[in-house]
Amino acid sequence: MDVSQSIFSIIFMVEFIVGNIGNGFIALVNCVDWIKRRNISALSQILIALAISRIGFLWLVLLNWWASVFYSDLLTTGNIIRMIYITWTVISHFSNWLATCLSIFYFLKIANFTNSFFLYLKWRVREMVLVTLLSSLILLFLNIIIINTHIDIWIDGTKRNTSDIKFSKFLLFPNLMFSFIPFTVTLAVFLLLIFSLWKHLKNMWHNAHRSGHVNTTAHIKALQTVVAFLLLYTIYLLSILTQVWKFEFLDEDLIIFFGQSVVLAFPSGHSCILILVDSKLQQTFLSVMWWLRCYSPQMWIPYIHKTFGGLFCVF
Repeated sequence: MDVSQSIFSIIFMVEFIVGNIGNGFIALVNCVDWIKRRNISALSQILIALAISRIGFLWLVLLNWWASVFYSDLLTTGNIIRMIYITWTVISHFSNWLATCLSIFYFLKIANFTNSFFLYLKWRVREMVLVTLLSSLILLFLNIIIINTHIDIWIDGTKRNTSDIKFSKFLLFPNLMFSFIPFTVTLAVFLLLIFSLWKHLKNMWHNAHRSGHVNTTAHIKALQTVVAFLLLYTIYLLSILTQVWKFEFLDEDLIIFFGQSVVLAFPSGHSCILILVDSKLQQTFLSVMWWLRCYSPQMWIPYIHKTFGGLFCVF
């Protein structure tokens, strides 16, 4: 392993650790809040499901990287290839579409339009998010069918003259194409949020008052979240594109290290953005940092018992 591969490996492991801690923190905070309140909001449901899917995605990328580097012979078996690609497709699908549903949730909650259809959706946010997620399952099944078809063709030997390069491209291209759909939906949400913010600021200017400051702040926070998601999603799509064309490069191993490290920037970075933007997550995170700074390890056990001890009474 040369210097470049070592650097990408370090970046990969840092992103893996940060992603697991960040997404684990999001899931834990919302689950604790759920247990305390004995009720869960639609936003918390999305965040918990998104965090769990992201953790699964991180571990899948780690296993894929580990197998491709140290046990590359395993990736030539048909059943192993089928298991890896289908698992990758399912986990990445839910990770991408849950993040898209989060953007839709922010849009419906914050945007202000007088259109009757929009108002109908605004009062049915939970149902709209659920319909979006269920509708995406059609695309998931279609993607799996396409992947299975290519794998079956390869296994049956009807195209044994086709190189592994073309075979890998055939499997990666469907994932790349289907990944553009949630990206397009989120981009449309971003443009609609900008238009809503422009209308809101225009109304504030005409009415010459500051009562809409809170709504303006909410628009800006939502836009920050969506912009961060789009930027990280773009990096993620480029990393898949790199994997598609990795065989065109001379140093294939270096491209694999680079692609895998770039892929993890999406689930790891987005979790950090969500913690910084969400007020509940941000306050809890700052409290944990203050606690870790002020309390010695000897005082952790009684503090944890005092803070979370009441939760066990629920069970």
